[in-house]
Amino acid sequence: MSVETTSDEVAQEKPPADKAGWASGASLWIVVGIVGACLLLRGQISGRLDSPAFLDFATRFVSVMVQATPFLVFGVLISAAISAFVPASALQRLLPENKALAVPVAGAAGVILPGCECASVPISGSLIRRGIAPAAALTFLLAAPAINPVVLVSTAVAFPNRPDMVIGRLVASFAVAVIMGWLWLRFGKAEWLTMGRRTPHDHDGENKVATFRDAMQHDFLHAGGFLVIGAAIAAAFSTFVPKDIVDTLADNWILAVLALVLLAFLVAICSEADAFVAASFVGFSDTAKLAFMVVGPAVDVKLASMQAGVFGSKFAMRFAPVTLVVATLSAVIVGWVLL
Repeated sequence: MSVETTSDEVAQEKPPADKAGWASGASLWIVVGIVGACLLLRGQISGRLDSPAFLDFATRFVSVMVQATPFLVFGVLISAAISAFVPASALQRLLPENKALAVPVAGAAGVILPGCECASVPISGSLIRRGIAPAAALTFLLAAPAINPVVLVSTAVAFPNRPDMVIGRLVASFAVAVIMGWLWLRFGKAEWLTMGRRTPHDHDGENKVATFRDAMQHDFLHAGGFLVIGAAIAAAFSTFVPKDIVDTLADNWILAVLALVLLAFLVAICSEADAFVAASFVGFSDTAKLAFMVVGPAVDVKLASMQAGVFGSKFAMRFAPVTLVVATLSAVIVGWVLL
């Protein structure tokens, strides 16, 4: 029997403080540690800033940032516009009454009503409070930042003449969203959700222009910071990690996938920009790169902490690990079939 719940059954409690700042700080220390270890391995700590290795690092870092930033800005603008001007009822009207069928429809709505990861969590919380079935709202949470047009176009630019990478990302990410929605429909429990009454993007009745401005500022600062961290890690990985270590990881498809999945979880790059970081991992298989792009928008340290703040720690402790497993398997299966 389904244990699917509506927003009326969800406990209404004041959510804990947003933990995204903590996640950002933790990720910053992670990148500092990784870069430091790489420098030690290559004996570059005593080198000067104009050394060939550092200049190579700077070139790679700037290249990723220049390519990714326009897509990040465009994605944040769209997400903020949806937060401010698109009512939650727009999605509710699209959904059929059958909850099992509503899940894939909500996933497809991610193309129509896209949003970046920073916005998708509070928007999904708002949808649940306004009467959307949790399974459909959670499906939208996973689909919106992963299969929206900005993400797909940025993937096509990052992987030129590789439509299979774009299709693979679309199929794998959509599968993750739908599978997680159906899993919640079958196994989810009302007591796992402790919803707050308001979130950073829930501004009913307030000035829409102010809401748009606040949402855009919030999402750009969060997503931009993580993009800097991700670009630094990718550049450091490509520049300072000894080639034999990279070859060892890249040559073993299991280690390659696990390594980039771990990086995707820790780096927490905005989905509008992560394809450029994935493309920079030269030598790794297409499946490993696909896993990086599928896992990141679905679950990372930033999203897990935001989910704990909006939906409660009981939810995040269950939803995040299962999403990580489902996203990894989905990317591997789709990569094996299509790439």
